[in-house]
Amino acid sequence: MGQAQWTEVDAFLDSLLIGEDDALTGAVASSDRAGLPPIQVSAAQGKLLYLLAKVQGARRVLEIGTLGGYSAIWMARALPEGGHLISLEASPRHAEVASGNVARAGLVGTVEIRVGLAAESLPKLAEERPEPFDMVFIDADKAGYPLYLDWALRLTRPGSLIVADNVVRGGAVADGLSRDANVQGVRAYLEAVAADPRLEGTVMQTVGVKGYDGLSIARVRDERAPADG
Repeated sequence: MGQAQWTEVDAFLDSLLIGEDDALTGAVASSDRAGLPPIQVSAAQGKLLYLLAKVQGARRVLEIGTLGGYSAIWMARALPEGGHLISLEASPRHAEVASGNVARAGLVGTVEIRVGLAAESLPKLAEERPEPFDMVFIDADKAGYPLYLDWALRLTRPGSLIVADNVVRGGAVADGLSRDANVQGVRAYLEAVAADPRLEGTVMQTVGVKGYDGLSIARVRDERAPADG
């Protein structure tokens, strides 16, 4: 079993369960035409983010790393009337493409894209004293993941979800001696999740059209919950 079979199975599951439409497929197509890297989440992963936001009952979502807006569209569609998603994107070009995709999806007013390095945008966001976010999705530069986790904890509440993509790195995450900054970034992120008594989390290893990787899901503990497990 390998990449060809993973891709075949993903195609079958997508056709059966996912339900992409013109706005979603168009977002991928327009991102490709604009020369954006094809690193957005898969359709199945997008549907998972949608379902997580639905189950969470999320009204407010923070995304770190917009790319072409594909994942933002999935999550924004899970929000109730009056819900809001803020997505942070370092590249003005990526943000421009994403804004067009969001508009074609009919989500202007629901999705707000802010341009700038997340390390700079997050403190500015915190200064606004926003209502806590119910869910945070981190899918940006991996070296920055530990910093983004720290800010996510400041901007959420007990019961919020913090989800991070690409944390298995084709299995390289298990290599503590790796010199890859991406590997070391996600290792530090996972170690921080494990060590923080405010969080309880796990990682789901994934295979599919995007290859072999994994998704970290952590929950901010209820204030009354014991810090065990």
